[in-house]
Amino acid sequence: MYDDILVPTDGSDHARRAAEHAGVLARQFDATVHLLAVLDVQAAAGPFSAGGIDEQFVERLERTGDVWLNTAAQAVGDVTVHRDNERGEPAKVILSYAEAHDADLVVMGTHGRKGVRRYVSGSVTERVVQRAAVPVLATHGADPILEEAYGDVLVATDGSEAAEAAVEHGIDLATRTGARVHAVSLVDLGRLGTGAEDAPVLEWRNFLEAEAERATEAVVERAEAAGVEAVAAVREDSPVPGLLAYADEAGVDLLVVGTHGRRGVTDAVLGSTAERILRRAERPVLTVRKTDAFVGGVD
Repeated sequence: MYDDILVPTDGSDHARRAAEHAGVLARQFDATVHLLAVLDVQAAAGPFSAGGIDEQFVERLERTGDVWLNTAAQAVGDVTVHRDNERGEPAKVILSYAEAHDADLVVMGTHGRKGVRRYVSGSVTERVVQRAAVPVLATHGADPILEEAYGDVLVATDGSEAAEAAVEHGIDLATRTGARVHAVSLVDLGRLGTGAEDAPVLEWRNFLEAEAERATEAVVERAEAAGVEAVAAVREDSPVPGLLAYADEAGVDLLVVGTHGRRGVTDAVLGSTAERILRRAERPVLTVRKTDAFVGGVD
């Protein structure tokens, strides 16, 4: 599933942890890692760029980028690595590079250094998540050090096509790493309003719970058919706190969510929900978009 993995880096601890995760996945999938240092020259020069940017200044930035790449290469470990320095607006460059090099996965830290190195900050990672057709694995500098595999993988599902894409990646990851899959679906009863015991509301509640159970059981069946251990869980909670609470309780190593799910009362894998999970999760999050074409540039 993953042949080429892109890792943007700025030399920070967050970017280094992302490179560590990329190295683990590259060994599991026998993939090539592309390390990318994006040099935002205009941002680095600041107000002084109006009068032109000195070429020596750019050369110093490029040397700094080489240091970042060396640091990331050490974190990746013994896999095939390509290194590139490129100039431009970080999110746009990352997206263009991923498309040009047929990347199957982008691995990024969610918080990097400010200023010239800010391109692996949360906002840029979210922009890449919103625009990239390929999955994006967002890691945190505080994530536990990953050895050689994920042990438990949470796959959020609501039975939608968007969730289906996440399920596919989650099961394939578990197949390669030997992880156990946790198929989790949230029923947000808070959005049903008052009168929970009224007949129409109660009927709708039962329907949502049955749909959630069918969705999780379908994931378990697919996982077990692939030789992967799996468990199902349906919870009555709002999406973000419900998924994060389950991840904490079960001690999962990775959350896998779709970036667009059903709208309305069962939007457990809705795009905005995935982004809120990215901001709040204390473990890596893999977001998967249901699309056949690269979305491209950033607004």
